[in-house]
Amino acid sequence: MATVSTSPAAFFDDKNRAFWMLQGAGWTGYLALRIASGIANGVGLPVVIQVLVSAATGYSMTLVMAAVYRWLIRKSPLVIWTGSLATVAVAVGAYSVIDAWVYTMVSEGRNVVQIDLFLGSATLNTLLLGAWSALYYGINFFLIAERQTLQLLKLEATASSAQLAMLRYQLNPHFLFNTLNSISTLVLLKQNDRANAMLGRLSSFLRYTLVNEPEAQVTLEQEFETLKLYLDIEKMRFEERLQARFDLDPRAAKARLPSLLLQPLVENAIKYAVTPQEEGAEIAIAARLTGQRVQITVSDTGPGLNDATVRPSYSTGVGLANIRDRLMQAYGPDHRFDSGNSPGGGFVVTVEIPMVVEAQRLEAA
Repeated sequence: MATVSTSPAAFFDDKNRAFWMLQGAGWTGYLALRIASGIANGVGLPVVIQVLVSAATGYSMTLVMAAVYRWLIRKSPLVIWTGSLATVAVAVGAYSVIDAWVYTMVSEGRNVVQIDLFLGSATLNTLLLGAWSALYYGINFFLIAERQTLQLLKLEATASSAQLAMLRYQLNPHFLFNTLNSISTLVLLKQNDRANAMLGRLSSFLRYTLVNEPEAQVTLEQEFETLKLYLDIEKMRFEERLQARFDLDPRAAKARLPSLLLQPLVENAIKYAVTPQEEGAEIAIAARLTGQRVQITVSDTGPGLNDATVRPSYSTGVGLANIRDRLMQAYGPDHRFDSGNSPGGGFVVTVEIPMVVEAQRLEAA
C-alpha cells in the first residue's frame, strides 16, 4: 500500500503551492478572527467593511513583500536584515495609512487620515507584518537547511561509495601481476595445460570481482567459495607448499560482509608464511557464530612475528590497512579486528562483525 508522507519537507515539495495555501489560510484566519471579535463586541456593518478592506490590503501587501524577500534571501545577511526592515517599515506605513483612511471614510464620510488612527493601526500592523515576515524567512531558511542537509548526505554517500571502490580496487594488482607472471613462466616451460587451467581460474576470479559492485555485500558462504577459487590459482604456483583448510559454521553461512574482505588476509598469509619457507605453510580460514556476532579467523603456520627480517611490515601492510578501512566503512565502530602470533605458532587475524543476513548498501538521500 502506498504511503503519503506528512513531513514538513514533503508539504513544501511544491513551494509555490505551499505558499498560496499558507497565504490564503493565514489571511482567512485573520479575517475570521477580526470579524468574530467585532460581532462579539456588537459592532455594526461599517466596521465589518473596514475589516474586510484591511484583510484584503494586508493580503496584497504581503504578496509584494514576498516578491521583495525572494530577491533579498539570496543576498548577504547584512543586505537581508537591512532590506527586510526597510520593507516592513514601508509596508507598515502604507498599510496603516490605508487602514486609517478607510476607517474615517466608512465611519465619518471624511477623506482624511487621522494621526491617532494611523498610530494605532501602525502598532497592530507592525506586529502583524513582522510576524508574517518572520514566518516567511523561518520557512524558507528551514527549506534551505533541509536542502543543504540532503545534498551533504548525497555527497557523503558518494564519497563513501568512491572510497569503497578505491579500497576494493587495491586488491587486484599484486595478485594479478603474480598470476600473469606464473602463466608466462608456464608458457615458456611449455606447460600449456597448466597455463590454460590457471588462465581459466584467473578468468573466473576476475569475472567475480567485476560482476560484484565495489560496495556490494555477499554472503560468507560466497566469500569462502571465492577464497577457494583464489587459493586454487595460488596452489598452481606453490603446489604442495600451499595447503588450505576451510571451516565454515553453517549458522554463519548466510551472514553478509563486503565482498573480497578476506582476500588481503589470505594474500598476506601467502606472502609472509608460504613464500619465505621452503616447506611452505598451511592457511586456515574459519568462521563461526557466537551469539549475534560472526567471528572469522585467518591463520597460518608461518614464522609469525618473531623474526623481524621475515615479516617486517605485517602490521602496516596495504592489505591489513585496507581491511581496517573497509570494516570501518561498513560497520563503523561495531566490529573487532585483531592480529598477532597464534598460540600454536604462526600468525592469526581475527575479524568480528555483527550477524547481518540482509544486504546493506549505501543509499543517496
